[in-house]
Amino acid sequence: MLTWKDVINFSVNGNPVPYKRVEKSDAEWQQLLAPEQFRITRLKGTERPHSGALCSIHEAGQYNCVCCNTPLFDSTIKFESGTGWPSFTQPIKENAIKYHKDTSFGMVRVEVMCNTCDGHLGHVFPDGPEPSGLRYCINSESMVLQKEEISHGE
Repeated sequence: MLTWKDVINFSVNGNPVPYKRVEKSDAEWQQLLAPEQFRITRLKGTERPHSGALCSIHEAGQYNCVCCNTPLFDSTIKFESGTGWPSFTQPIKENAIKYHKDTSFGMVRVEVMCNTCDGHLGHVFPDGPEPSGLRYCINSESMVLQKEEISHGE
């Protein structure tokens, strides 16, 4: 389980090695993504709080990167943070997420990106629930929910 100390270590000393890399030009990303998805993931934008389609969804499945379909978070570790963005306590795998020290807007935060394609996801904070204490605050436009198929024994 990752802790805040691990997050800071990755943001300062380098990130875990991703399973694979996906690299495209801005023009290629613009052809693949909706305008708002491009603005958020490729230009480091942020959606308005409580505006994202995935904010209040609690269906079983996994949340994948909208750019490259890399699995990022599992629905079992999603929680209601009250912030207006989907929130998670852990990534699906340690090397799914890339961490970057973000000093924009006069603040010091830790930006989280897809470690496969460098798509901007949001930020991580040390004020989440136990046992990790982490809150990954993620833009809905950065992810797609791959719903878990339920077998009815047919």
